[in-house]
Amino acid sequence: MKTTNVLSSGTSYTNLPQTYIRPESQRPRLSEVVDREDFVPVIDMSLSDRNIIVHQIGEACRLYGFFQVINHGVPKKVIDEMLGVAHEFFNLPVEEKMKLYSDDPSKTMRLSTSFNVKEETVHNWRDYLRLHCYPLDKYAPEWPSNPSSFREIVSRYCMQVRELGYRLEEAISESLGLEKDCIKNVLGHEQGQHMAINFYPQCPQPELTYGLPAHTDPNALTILLQDLQVEGLQVLKDGKWLSVKPQPNAFVINLGDQLEALSNGKYKSVWHRAIVNSDKARMSVASFLCPSDSSIISAPKTLTEDGSSAIYRDFTYTEYYDIFWSRNLDQKNRLELFKKGN
Repeated sequence: MKTTNVLSSGTSYTNLPQTYIRPESQRPRLSEVVDREDFVPVIDMSLSDRNIIVHQIGEACRLYGFFQVINHGVPKKVIDEMLGVAHEFFNLPVEEKMKLYSDDPSKTMRLSTSFNVKEETVHNWRDYLRLHCYPLDKYAPEWPSNPSSFREIVSRYCMQVRELGYRLEEAISESLGLEKDCIKNVLGHEQGQHMAINFYPQCPQPELTYGLPAHTDPNALTILLQDLQVEGLQVLKDGKWLSVKPQPNAFVINLGDQLEALSNGKYKSVWHRAIVNSDKARMSVASFLCPSDSSIISAPKTLTEDGSSAIYRDFTYTEYYDIFWSRNLDQKNRLELFKKGN
């Protein structure tokens, strides 16, 4: 298979193409995955006592690095329309989608496949539409014009998710004992916002490959809209892989590497992965809030003055992001490269 062919072309496979088969030691071992309904904390953002919300978010960040939020303020209609237009896009004829194909990570809008076909030796069973989303007036005009409602629906969704992200950053900041706006101020008032609309087609041999292999996210905060019908997200906890059960009208939230650095390691950017399914395709929409390019990522002094020095050296997000896209996804955690003394 040529890497410039998207998987969602409608081609049917009886066996997995060789370029997608992982070496035996790197396979997902699906029979060992722990299936627990209550694994990831579910936090109700509508509780009247904000202190409870802040405490629950802090505990989830400290113990899991992942949590789900319900009653989060993003209207169900906005969510449903986002998933609907995502399905419409990936159902377009392959010739239409391929007009947007690129394997250049520097492009601010592109359809691609796997993760980084220029660097990786084994590909991942995923197609994705990658969009830069902020500021909208700069990026939305370059988004797909087919489906015709795409730009309007995705713009509305992006604005809602950004506001949710800001509220979560405030709660995370407070949970660390910082001023409410501290994290937002470090990340910059012009935080970047990206989106990956992920499509994982039916896979003939899911035990041999990944949708995405184990990785941590390079950004500050990820807000994931999961497919309710098909599970796929798994999180590493205490050396075991656990499934994250989709919740109706919920978002899965996870901390990226930038928030681990900002918290001076108190909160963790956790390894996670996406597996694939032999019976059904899966869709997810990941929104990423990122530091502005000029922001200096540095733990606030109040998190380092109690005798524990800063774990990470100061760095810019641009410096970090360049390293992220220069390597394969499941290589050593890139944050390790920014530890003091490295």
